[in-house]
Amino acid sequence: ARGVAERLGVTVEDDMIEGVPVVRLRPRDHQPTGRTLVYIHGGGYVVFSAHSALILPALIASATGDELVSIDYTLAPRGVWRTVTQQVVSVWQGLLAAGQDSAAMGLFGDSAGGGLAAGSVLRMRDEGLPLPGALALLSPWSDVTTTGDTYRTLADVDPGLTLEGLISSAAVYASPEDQKHPYVSPVYGDYAKAFPPTLIQGGTREMFLSNFVRQYQAIRNGGHEAVLDLYEGMPHVFQSLAPDSSEARTAVARAAAFFLRHLAPAQ
Repeated sequence: ARGVAERLGVTVEDDMIEGVPVVRLRPRDHQPTGRTLVYIHGGGYVVFSAHSALILPALIASATGDELVSIDYTLAPRGVWRTVTQQVVSVWQGLLAAGQDSAAMGLFGDSAGGGLAAGSVLRMRDEGLPLPGALALLSPWSDVTTTGDTYRTLADVDPGLTLEGLISSAAVYASPEDQKHPYVSPVYGDYAKAFPPTLIQGGTREMFLSNFVRQYQAIRNGGHEAVLDLYEGMPHVFQSLAPDSSEARTAVARAAAFFLRHLAPAQ
């Protein structure tokens, strides 16, 4: 992961925001753009860190030219959903308190980080906070209850995920009675209320494919902008798994363009 960041010329610096550890990434020859991107890594809520998950944020920072803040949230079982969504909200509040304009900030995450990003936006909205100008969900784990057709139909072709592993990870992140809470499984959120423009990316060999479709439909049915951007034959979080593939390059370019189109530079 660090090798990819170094190859791209992205600098990596540890920091703390509102008591939450973060990693700041800046692209080569960075000049302030007025925009900031906030990233939440995947790993089923139980593995990886902001340092081991540098590839995707480094690619996005390099493509947009923006500074990026990666949240090093507490992993389960120590970090359960109430704790972790609060950490994301605290970082968001810290950036706002530092003078960042919410309309110039984007939020994105992959896999569990995608579910956490969407769930945290729902929590921000419920708490009356300004929302991101744009949201990108890459292979989001939007329903931890394993509801959805492709949890079964694609279980044998997904090279990165297993149903047993997902059930185990979900169990230590949220108790069974909480697993349909919108902050845990954002497909169950109320999208009749405010929600930012959202890009959802994924591949057709992912058990989470039903999650992508259901999340897209939920946002669109609420009357908000959503883009479903799928890639033929690609596995889970292919953008960082195969960053030099043509599909990953296209997906990263489209994610960067989505942010650049929707985020207004701070005045």
